Amino acid sequence: MKKTSSILIIAVIIAALAFLTYYLYEPIKENIKLGLDLRGGLRVVLEAEETEGQEVTPDTIQKALGILRNRVDSLGVKETNLFPQGDRRIVIEIAGEEDPEAAVDLLKTTSQLEFWDEQGNVLLTGKNLKDAQATVDPQRGAMVQLEFDKEGTKLFAKATQENLGRRIAIVIDNNVVSAPVVRDVITTGQAVIEGDFTAKEAQDLAVLLRSGALPVSFKVMEKRSIGPTLGADSLEKSIKAGIVGIIAVLIFMLGYYRLPGLIADISLILYALLVLGTMWALGAVLTLPGIAAFALSIGMAVDANIIIYERIKEELRLGKTLLAAIEAGFRRAFRTILDANITTLITALVLMYFGTGPIKGFAVTLSIGIVASMLVALIFTRYMLILFANITKNTKLYGV
Repeated sequence: MKKTSSILIIAVIIAALAFLTYYLYEPIKENIKLGLDLRGGLRVVLEAEETEGQEVTPDTIQKALGILRNRVDSLGVKETNLFPQGDRRIVIEIAGEEDPEAAVDLLKTTSQLEFWDEQGNVLLTGKNLKDAQATVDPQRGAMVQLEFDKEGTKLFAKATQENLGRRIAIVIDNNVVSAPVVRDVITTGQAVIEGDFTAKEAQDLAVLLRSGALPVSFKVMEKRSIGPTLGADSLEKSIKAGIVGIIAVLIFMLGYYRLPGLIADISLILYALLVLGTMWALGAVLTLPGIAAFALSIGMAVDANIIIYERIKEELRLGKTLLAAIEAGFRRAFRTILDANITTLITALVLMYFGTGPIKGFAVTLSIGIVASMLVALIFTRYMLILFANITKNTKLYGV
């Protein structure tokens, strides 16, 4: 009965993997976004405008770059390159966006927050803002909740005290968003921006306010589509090389390790589904370095299986039973696999944190691949080996 159950479970697992591979192939292929190097995108050149009280300096441009990068990260805009050009310009390149022009318009918004009294005097500015979060109230709709720092809390309390019964206008880039009547003195350092917002508009506004106002205004000097930097032939050749490499690995594992090699091949299919499916779910952008990271993580996944199988073979040569050898082999291999993958994962996380563009794409794909390879090797492969051990105890099938 145990043998029959194991055969049935293996058949169900293989059928489920075949089903998932067949039905997820097209959605994953169509929905994974390609980066600037493979797909191209939109290139926009912004030029700083010097107005009264707003002098354009190298420090101003660097500060604007930092704010724009924070906005890019908070807005979730994928695969964006930002860099200075000359003394007054910033170049933005965006790929993988359904509406890249809207993203650029949002990024270049100055987002200068001010609170005015009824005479138009500025009572408080966004420099005292500590946090801004979007929220949705069932009765009042989408809004943005503001929290001020210590100095801003005092200024806002003074402003509400001096304007009891009158309106205080909440102004962004000289546009009045709302002008509520002050009913009470607010000493908590909190305020709410209400308006005819959708949930996305409130979220975008919160991001802009949270990242800070740009030190100067920018105007669009150039806006054009750009083609892939590496060309379609590079993508095609990379995919072909990857397919050839994967097939060669599958054949080698099956020929050298026999039954465990077959299990490794099945595990690699699950691994590929996990990595590509995770990238699809996260909306990650695939770049050519990302493809290289995927190939590298496949090698690490295969390496983990090889370490496990060699440990099992050593245990079998010592005269242990098959099930005992599998358990001992995994125990001995666990630390080696964990150490190798953790050190690589730390490197990938450092690259992800400090890197930009293709470097970050490489790090994201590699990180996903490392986690997936460990899960598949230490959980799925172990389970499959035990199932096959329940069907046959012939150690010759394990190369011993």
